[in-house]
Amino acid sequence: MTSMFDQYEQASQRSKQVVAPPIRPDISTAGFIQMKLQDDGPIFTKQKVNFLPSDRILHLAVSSNTIVIAMANNILLRIDMKQPDKTEEIDISKYALSMKMSGLFLDPLGYHLLITLVPKHGDNPPPEIFYLHRKTTKLKQAGKFKGHEITAVGWNFSNTSETTSGPILLGTSKGLIFETEIGLETDKIFNTSLEQYWRQLPNYLPLYGTKEAGGLVFDLGKNSKPPITGIEFHKIPNLDKYVIIVTTLMRIYQYIGTIGNPEEKPLLQQVFYKYLNAQESFSEVINSLPYSKMQFYYPSLGVLPKSFGWLTETGILYAQVDAKSDTNILINQQMLTCPETSLMGSNVSQTSSVPLSFVLTEFHALLLYPDHVKGISLLNQELIFEDVYNDAVGKLIGITKDPATRSIWAYSERAVFKYRVTKEDRNVWQVYVDKGEFELAKQYCKDNPAHIDQVLIKQAEMLFKNKEYEKSALIYADTHSSFEEISLKFLQEWQIEALKTFLRKKLDGLKTQDKTQITMIVIWVTELFMNQMGALRSSNTSYLHDSQYMELQKQFDSFLAIPKVEECIKRNRSTIYDLMANHGDKDNLIRLTIMHCNYEEVIRQHLYKNNYLEALGVLKSQNNKDLFYRFAGILLQELPRPTVAVLISQGASLKPSKLLPALVSCNSDEKHAKEIIKYLEFCVYKQSSQEQAIHNFLLSLYARYKQDEVMRYISSQGQDISMVHYDVHYALRLCQEVGLTEACVQLSALLGLWAAAVDLALTISVDLAKQIAAMPSDHDDELRKKLWLKIAEHVVREKDDIQQAMEFLQHCDLVRIEDILPFFSDFVTIDHFKEAICNSLQEYNQHIQDLKEEMQEATKAAELIRKDIQAFRTRCTFVHARDTCNTCEVQLLLRPFYVFPCGHKFHSDCLVAALTPMLSMDQRTKLADLQRQLTAISSRPEDTTSMTSVSLSTRDQIKADIDELVASECLYCGELMIESIDKPFIEEEDYERVMKEWT
Repeated sequence: MTSMFDQYEQASQRSKQVVAPPIRPDISTAGFIQMKLQDDGPIFTKQKVNFLPSDRILHLAVSSNTIVIAMANNILLRIDMKQPDKTEEIDISKYALSMKMSGLFLDPLGYHLLITLVPKHGDNPPPEIFYLHRKTTKLKQAGKFKGHEITAVGWNFSNTSETTSGPILLGTSKGLIFETEIGLETDKIFNTSLEQYWRQLPNYLPLYGTKEAGGLVFDLGKNSKPPITGIEFHKIPNLDKYVIIVTTLMRIYQYIGTIGNPEEKPLLQQVFYKYLNAQESFSEVINSLPYSKMQFYYPSLGVLPKSFGWLTETGILYAQVDAKSDTNILINQQMLTCPETSLMGSNVSQTSSVPLSFVLTEFHALLLYPDHVKGISLLNQELIFEDVYNDAVGKLIGITKDPATRSIWAYSERAVFKYRVTKEDRNVWQVYVDKGEFELAKQYCKDNPAHIDQVLIKQAEMLFKNKEYEKSALIYADTHSSFEEISLKFLQEWQIEALKTFLRKKLDGLKTQDKTQITMIVIWVTELFMNQMGALRSSNTSYLHDSQYMELQKQFDSFLAIPKVEECIKRNRSTIYDLMANHGDKDNLIRLTIMHCNYEEVIRQHLYKNNYLEALGVLKSQNNKDLFYRFAGILLQELPRPTVAVLISQGASLKPSKLLPALVSCNSDEKHAKEIIKYLEFCVYKQSSQEQAIHNFLLSLYARYKQDEVMRYISSQGQDISMVHYDVHYALRLCQEVGLTEACVQLSALLGLWAAAVDLALTISVDLAKQIAAMPSDHDDELRKKLWLKIAEHVVREKDDIQQAMEFLQHCDLVRIEDILPFFSDFVTIDHFKEAICNSLQEYNQHIQDLKEEMQEATKAAELIRKDIQAFRTRCTFVHARDTCNTCEVQLLLRPFYVFPCGHKFHSDCLVAALTPMLSMDQRTKLADLQRQLTAISSRPEDTTSMTSVSLSTRDQIKADIDELVASECLYCGELMIESIDKPFIEEEDYERVMKEWT
């Protein structure tokens, strides 16, 4: 069976088609031309509920998906929208004898229903109010309110209980306001609770003068007694502050106050108290209608309303709700006139121009007329929706809204309709744009890039029109408008600052890969700055102190510091430099090169102008070491001492080998050479440079300009040719060219040219020759003797000094008198050598005696060895029955065994097992092969005596080989044990197991 809420029919309805402004052709690059505008259908769509009432509908109330329909046959139809097929019919005929229903009020939770009954004719019987809970079908009469017609109910929106409503306000047709509390238990509702309020009466009787005002908290009109058409109150979150809004036919009242004691009854009397004797404050309009309607818009249930609407003959008084105020919470009030024309353009009669009722949405109001419904925008009062009803459904009676689900329900005498709201904020941005409220318009663009772009364009155009050019430029830069068009607009007005702002903002929005656009903007902005600064320079000679020029320079520096600009200038360096040079702005040119670390260009500029000190200063201040290598030659030529000081200050950061070309090119005179020597000495002695080219160059400069430093340098390098850092052959040739004989002696000795070194040394002094002769190794006696004989020959033949020759024999133990005798002439007598010959003979005699003693000691040692060998041959070892193997500790005699001279004893198998891991791989293989051969011979049958003898001899040989491998030395005392001292006691694979056993 189909639910009556599952079937709908579409009524005749018309919606105004709101089309977004056409997208400008100059923004096609953004891709908006291809974007289809969103079409979500009408904002309001009516759905007729498949429901046939049993009689004419009088009232309808809806809250929290609960609908209550009152019909003329005194039947209440209660429907839960979650279970629409299950409806409840409640007959109230017995309560409505000669009475008619004038009001139906349902709380926001949908649990508490109040029904107001009034007499059909005259004043009898008096009006009554009944209560019906959601979980019951039996009405309860509120006897204390008998005689009062309840025309408005102010529900407690803070209440969350299903059994009780909390404090609520009741407004009557006589302008009285009651406070009470209703709930599921009848006694509590209409006796106990009300008695709590009644006990407060004595305080207020003098004011109102009637006992029938039980629970009365306020009286709007003591004389006129206007009917209350709407009442609501709200508690401000996190405060004890309450606000109460009350409407009559012509007035709106606001009551704002705090509650000191939340337990005091009546609760809201504490708010009304300060208004008892005060002059009433209200808003009033002209209204000749017998009704007025008050509505609030709630974003969701449980929060404060966002907006307020009050329908009278004049129109709808619309306002925003601001709960922070202490005097007026209805702010930004405006009167919305009801439309007098339809969407078809036809006029409507004056009598039907005032709606019967209305509901508020966030941005629209739905107005109910007897035969149609209209929707108007709350922002611009434009009619955007119209729905015409046919006569078949009867006259429209009312329209209401579920405060919890925000669904809208309209009902006529014979039908119920539901309105669905679809994206009502879709065109709000256009309304705000037309009103000039651009920030609000952006909020409601819902991140739609095409809409946001249109908003920004409108905003920028308005600012441009108002001559706020720079603000306009900032916003234009965020749009997709034609770049050329916007730039020309500012140029036509000659707004250079605004144009720069526009260009810079456009630059910020470009991506790194947009290199062409970035280059164009950077060059253009640079040109604009150059023009402005050039104009100031030409008009003011002291422009550097001009505040305007300083501000421009600051802006330009900031522009140059942008990463995109820096990268662009690096790519187009020559273009930018030429541009600045054409404008004659050398200061910025130098500043730019420094900013972009293009120090090469700065140095070239200084060198071109012969500003060598400035060039050296720039070179020193930068960190690019290649520039030192590039410009050091020129600067050394012009400023040798300062340049060398700068080079030394750089320390190890410079590589001396790369500076060699510059250094070599500047050693033409002594002044430059001395400075270069200073730097080379710094490299050699301070930086400990080991580069051969540096040492060779330093040595060459020493040889040419500081010859006294050559020997000091050679001595500092040492006499080990493998440790010196210069080329010894080059140094020797260099010293030979300049005649540095002493240096040549040292270098020849360093090269191992001992004979040549001694010959050169003898040209200087005999002492120097002696030093050279003493240098060769003590193991090379023949060479040393040869060198000393050279010196001896020189002393004897050249100086013919026999006494000095004799003294010479005392300095060298390798030379004898017989070695130098041939050097003397034939006329020399033996008397001159008597002492030397005697000394030599004595030395020979002593040497012969030493040899005899050594021979005797050798003979005695050989005799002792022969005796030890003979004793070893007759040595024996006793093996006792109780002796055990040193490895397995089992009796030794049980199996074949080995006994070593040291006394250790091993079974043969135990010895092999223990010794095998210590053998090499080849030895292990050989041992295994011998054991296999021995086993094979032992298993052969002994057929003949000859075979047996052969087999025995072979077995003995194999055993001997095995013994040689395993018994050549003791397992515990031999070299194998010593070599295995570094092996661990526990193998790695057994470590974990052994550790577990130990623990």
